[in-house]
Amino acid sequence: MTLRKGGRAFVDTNVFVYAFDAGSPDKRAVALELLEGLDPVVSPQVMGEFFAVVTRKLTPPVSTSVAAEFVAKMALCQTVPVTADLVKTAIGTLQAHQLSYWDALIVEAAVAGRCERLLTEDLAAGSTIRGVTIENPFART
Repeated sequence: MTLRKGGRAFVDTNVFVYAFDAGSPDKRAVALELLEGLDPVVSPQVMGEFFAVVTRKLTPPVSTSVAAEFVAKMALCQTVPVTADLVKTAIGTLQAHQLSYWDALIVEAAVAGRCERLLTEDLAAGSTIRGVTIENPFART
């Protein structure tokens, strides 16, 4: 799978995971189609979560070499670093919007990456947090 240029958005872990999840064929098809048309923005959090989930939680699991190869492709995308300032801002966002820490960190990475859209199934689709619109690409499946 390649990550091609196209529409720009911050992409949460679950989109990448579904691209490898043979146990969820409908969501896999959506993820693969979506990723082919995107210029994804990611963070180290997304890359690490992807590796952990696909190598330990999928059935069958993805081999560590295949997962590492895909993480290397993800690293070629715009990557928003997780800094001390990002963490502090995320804590403020979780307090203001009643999010989990990890979801707030994803939102703040999207803000830092200057993304207007965040593709995830973990937050309320259609809502806007800190100027970022939440889209659930799997809502139709």
